[in-house]
Amino acid sequence: MRELNAVSLFFRLALAMISGGLLGLERGRKRRPAGCRTYMLVCLGAALTMLLGQYESIALDLHWSSLAESIGQRTDVSRFSAQVVNGIGFLGAGTILVTGRQEVKGLTTAAGLWASACMGLAIGAGFYECVILCVLLIFLCMRFLPVIENMLIERARFINIYVEFHSLDNIGTIINRIKEQGAQICDVDISRTGAEGSKNPSAVFSIRLEHKQPHTRILTAIAELDSIYTIDEF
Repeated sequence: MRELNAVSLFFRLALAMISGGLLGLERGRKRRPAGCRTYMLVCLGAALTMLLGQYESIALDLHWSSLAESIGQRTDVSRFSAQVVNGIGFLGAGTILVTGRQEVKGLTTAAGLWASACMGLAIGAGFYECVILCVLLIFLCMRFLPVIENMLIERARFINIYVEFHSLDNIGTIINRIKEQGAQICDVDISRTGAEGSKNPSAVFSIRLEHKQPHTRILTAIAELDSIYTIDEF
């Protein structure tokens, strides 16, 4: 399994995707910005980069050895890959946004861009077997995983709620209503204005449910208050 063959490639890439997904699943259940798919793509891209380095080293010793001898010096080809991996980070950072509701978006897109850059390097080096396996795993991650991830998140005990209300005096009433539903408030971020130019005060509640229950139950309970203008889960 330590050799560079088809079985080893599939095992390493699959293990990277599963390992990253398990770590991301725990963060996703707690409604953190970087979830299951983000961790999967980053771990998969890192594994692909390491495999590419091994492939280049073997190819330079075997297939490209005569060319290296004719040049007369040994070139570290991995330096070119390192520059691309570092450079794509700036492009990925541009896709990450923090909305007015304190919601982080674009992390999965940034991770996908980085993984795509790693695949481009592998294609340029002629490492076709690894690229095909990586494309299939990334496609499975992007196409089918969101359905499973959403099912798990809907049953999670951690939720984030964005609320717009009449005045700051209503905060105590909202907090009491949340506690009446058997929930614990982990964090509150209060603002004098709402998202998207709204002039109503707003707050973001990070909540932990004491027992598993439908999230719509606590949302409905808060929405029944007369002082609530907008409520949304994210």
